[in-house]
Order: sequence, then structure tokens, then C-alpha cells
Amino acid sequence: MKQYEIWWADLPKPAGRRPVLLLSRDDAYGVLSKFVAAEITATIRHIPIEVPLGKGEGMLKPCVVNCDNLRTISKVHLVEKISRIPARRIREVKRAVGYALAWDELIDANG
Repeated sequence: MKQYEIWWADLPKPAGRRPVLLLSRDDAYGVLSKFVAAEITATIRHIPIEVPLGKGEGMLKPCVVNCDNLRTISKVHLVEKISRIPARRIREVKRAVGYALAWDELIDANG
């Protein structure tokens, strides 16, 4: 498990089985049992807290990382790795998290 990987997760209801984007730092996965993740959804609203995904990221249909839906996920809920966000797109994730948390320094970040 690594930061910016997309995994299938079996989450408690009402979320259920869905893909999630792992956000915790890489060294956390070896020592912690819970991690920060963002839910991925097919509900696309075209707002700044979303990062669009598609076949290039291993998704079967267009969807988005919804950074308004950050959650802590237990390791036991992570089922199968799907893919990883390409390095060139990590800035989009950081910017979307910045919008979700009103952290202007991430919204305006250039790198």
C-alpha cells in the first residue's frame, strides 16, 4: 500500500464496496492499522473538490475522487489494489483536498 493508490474497499454501510484513493503518507502503511482515504464515486458534479478519473486510472467508467468525503479506513477493509494516480496528476489531488478543507496554500500551490 502506498499514497495515491486506488483500492477496492468493503466499507460499512451505507458506503459499501467502492474504490478509494489512499492519502496517508507511505511510511504509515507499515505501522498503522487505519489510513486516510477519499471515496471515489460515479456522481460527478464538476466542482473543485473532485478529481476526475477514467480508464487511464483503472476505472471502468468516468468517476471522481470526492475530497469532501475523506474518511479513516481500517486496513482490513482494503480488498484489492486497482491502480495508482500518475505522478503528473498528484497536484490535482492536493488542490482538491485544499478546496475541501479551505487550505488556500494547497489551492494556490504550483507544485
